[in-house]
Amino acid sequence: MLDLRILTRTVGDLDEERVMDLLDDFIAENPSELEVREAVTACQSGMGLVGALFEKGEYFVADLIFAGELLTEAVNRLKPILRETEAKVSGTIVLGTVYGDLHDIGKNIFKIMSEAAGFKVVDLGIDVDPEYFVQKAKDCRPAIIGLSGILTMSIDSMEATITALRAAGVTAKIIVGGHPVTAEIGQQIGADGYTANAAEGVKICQQWMAGDALWGLNKLVG
Repeated sequence: MLDLRILTRTVGDLDEERVMDLLDDFIAENPSELEVREAVTACQSGMGLVGALFEKGEYFVADLIFAGELLTEAVNRLKPILRETEAKVSGTIVLGTVYGDLHDIGKNIFKIMSEAAGFKVVDLGIDVDPEYFVQKAKDCRPAIIGLSGILTMSIDSMEATITALRAAGVTAKIIVGGHPVTAEIGQQIGADGYTANAAEGVKICQQWMAGDALWGLNKLVG
């Protein structure tokens, strides 16, 4: 029988070989769909450990990238056991690096982790004009919109994008992230949530999808 706590800890340790061995042994036991879902949740919980270690400075950006890839591999290993008709998507996220910024490392890490956590991600790429965010938000009707940027000027682009989205009647939650952004800045420009790293950002999105509408605001002012 798979010990879910060990699986969570092993994902958090980024021990790919051990994670896959645990999952292979688990699959060989012919688990129920409920047990598989619990295993997926345990893998996702391991990302919380990764995020905590990143905040402590014990993990680095490369570790976050690897963690996202590991989680994706683990979830894909379990997916065939679940019926396609019962596969659930956590929600849709429209994501992009804002106008004037060509950096995408943080955005890409967040995308990998979000998809591994069950979200459908519509990636708009880099240097995204506010009106294109509005257009895609209307087309995709996402639950969440993610704005990324690491240049100081990106803060103005984020604010312009949020203003354009709200003026167009888009009600999706908006989360911002990137090196120049702080919780205070996120609050000032009208974001619903702010994240300093991808793992924490995914956690905020999961809280929103679970119905905790104020969770991001609490993070901003906390």
